[in-house]
Amino acid sequence: MLEREIEAHLRDSVRSLGGLCLKFVTPGFTGVPDRLVLLPGGNLCFVETKRPGQRERQRQSFVQRMLRKLGFTVFSSVDSWARVDDVLAWCMERTPSQALRASSPPHGGEPRGR
Repeated sequence: MLEREIEAHLRDSVRSLGGLCLKFVTPGFTGVPDRLVLLPGGNLCFVETKRPGQRERQRQSFVQRMLRKLGFTVFSSVDSWARVDDVLAWCMERTPSQALRASSPPHGGEPRGR
């Protein structure tokens, strides 16, 4: 199984909960987790996906510790569908029930005006 397959499963599953699973890239700051999961209700977590059996590099572990010290939830070495299910269980505990019942959000960008 490839890392991109695990990421796709995570992304699609989070989307089914009404959330976003964004590729997280920070130019100039290395070692950040692969994905930023944004959930209805304002909850978020970071997820580092890996190929089965792979572990984080030293810099990735360092950045994950920094994020945890700031109070964020970080999932390390998500390298299987079972580990994706762990992330999804965490997401479902924090997603408002009305969001789980709602259909997928409409596509087409942000609403106009304020």
